Amino acid sequence: MLPTRRFVLGGLLAGAATPLWAEAPATSPLPRRRGDGGAVRTELQSADQLIEAAKLGGAFGFVVADAETGAVIEARDADLSVPPASVLKSVTAAYALDRLGPAHRFQTRVLRAGPIVQGVVQGDLILAGGGDPVLDTDMLGDLAAKLAAAGIKGATGRFLVWGGALPRLARIDSEQPEFVGYNPAVAGLNLNFNRVHFEWRRAGADWRLSMDARAERFVPEVHMASVRIAKRARPLFTYESEAGTDRWTVASEALGKGGARWLPVRHPALYAGDVFRTLVAAQGIGLAAPEVVDALPEAAELVARHDSPALDGILKGMLEHSTNLTAEVSGMAASQAASLRASAVAMQEWARLRHGMSAHFVDHSGLGGQNRITAADMARMLADVQAGALPGLMKNYGMRDDRGKVIKGHPVQVRAKTGTLNFVSSLAGYISPPGGRRLAFAIFAADTARRDALPPEAREQPAGGLDYQKRARRLQSALIARWAVLHG
Repeated sequence: MLPTRRFVLGGLLAGAATPLWAEAPATSPLPRRRGDGGAVRTELQSADQLIEAAKLGGAFGFVVADAETGAVIEARDADLSVPPASVLKSVTAAYALDRLGPAHRFQTRVLRAGPIVQGVVQGDLILAGGGDPVLDTDMLGDLAAKLAAAGIKGATGRFLVWGGALPRLARIDSEQPEFVGYNPAVAGLNLNFNRVHFEWRRAGADWRLSMDARAERFVPEVHMASVRIAKRARPLFTYESEAGTDRWTVASEALGKGGARWLPVRHPALYAGDVFRTLVAAQGIGLAAPEVVDALPEAAELVARHDSPALDGILKGMLEHSTNLTAEVSGMAASQAASLRASAVAMQEWARLRHGMSAHFVDHSGLGGQNRITAADMARMLADVQAGALPGLMKNYGMRDDRGKVIKGHPVQVRAKTGTLNFVSSLAGYISPPGGRRLAFAIFAADTARRDALPPEAREQPAGGLDYQKRARRLQSALIARWAVLHG
């Protein structure tokens, strides 16, 4: 299971589903071919007309350039510095590919600190993370099976868990709501994107609550995180850390008949150790309760290992699903810096020296609203790397019709990364007409004054936020259609 930034299920806590493209523009900026189900339209609105019709407010800038030469074809407020949101993940992907290489793999190891006698380790057993950002419960279950296949039956000493391969973050961005699953902790040992599955079901006059670490094949119960119902309407959740564990309360009036959502994990190494202990128990291996350590024991020897997929595949998944944890892990693994701030600065310096960018980065995912980049810098970087792996890793965004739906079989290909924060919407990537020249583009919209005015309790689903995104995305699609016709 691959939980995404916005993935929630059921109940009031999950929020309402609203069509993204409910309002369609009166006319299409894209000429329709005969036989496509409508009359041929040949009129094209100017960029200024499209921007005026969107009525976004705040700042708006774009650049479209020849991807091979980098020559700017059309631009508006190209040097306006705004939050890029998740478009920053495209920069992180290019950075990680450059520093680590597309074949890089992260290793999760089981080590022993002592000899093995009749299948029992005479000493400590250690689960040691290597920063794998896509490690899930099924993979951890397979690692448990490898341990059993190696003949291990238990350990006389402690069960240690080490997540020190990367700096530990309690959360990516302190300004986000406490309970959103897209803002988890990050460490050198991560599991299920450091999210725990919380489910509630009506049981008579009460509810049945559960927390698990589900994947496709394994659904182990989680012990280091718990939730209880509090009789109230607001806030939806409260959180506190107790003896290194996660303790949540949920508002009774928000539960409804039932549902589920992913909650962030704040102690990722302990979470992975908790789940691994359950998985090895199913293999007949008994271990003590997990203990998190800051350093690996000396002379520890390898017993079993899980290798992640290659980095290029991990980055492709990151760009498609916009997983913040993957971005932070990839960036910090590439920089090997001692903190997220230092790692962001290292990527910022790389972007300046390699691509002439004058950006300001505070993270690798774009979740922080203090990140800044210009459309000119973004388009320049995309042009610089267009002959490499990045274009093929970007999501097929597609050409879209008047209602924002992807036009199947359209000859123009669009590969791009979207970015969304409250009152921030960005899109950047490549347009490839058949037989024409590839274009690199970046579109940034941000109403930072409106964003900064939001109180913490309104940040998950602010009033007017969905309408802003709908307008911004219609404008983005209209501009892409215009450029495909005029400049492809």
